[in-house]
Amino acid sequence: MSPAALPDPLLIAQHWREAGRDVAIATVIETWGSAPRPAGSYLVIDGEGNFEGSVSGGCVEGAVITEALDVIGSGEPRMLEFGVADETAWRVGLSCGGRIRVRVERLA
Repeated sequence: MSPAALPDPLLIAQHWREAGRDVAIATVIETWGSAPRPAGSYLVIDGEGNFEGSVSGGCVEGAVITEALDVIGSGEPRMLEFGVADETAWRVGLSCGGRIRVRVERLA
C-alpha cells in the first residue's frame, strides 16, 4: 500500500470519538539518533485496545498502547521516553541506538 493510501490516524481518532469511543492519542514529540518514526508521528488507541498509526514499531508500540489504556481510564496525560540509555530499551525494541519521547493524552 502506498503511503498516500494509508489511513490518517487523526481522522480515525475523530471518527472513533464521533462514534462514542474513548480515545487516546500518542504523539512522537522528540527523537534523538536513530528512531523508526519522526517527530509528529501518531498512534491512536481506543478504550478496547484497537489502534491505528505508528510511533515506533515493535514492543515500543505495545508499551505505548498499555500506557494509553491507563490514560483513557485516568484522564491524566503521560510523557514516555524510550531509548538505549534506559535499562528497558532492549526489552521494548529501541536497540537501534536512538531515543524517542512520546506524549499520550486522552481526547475529549
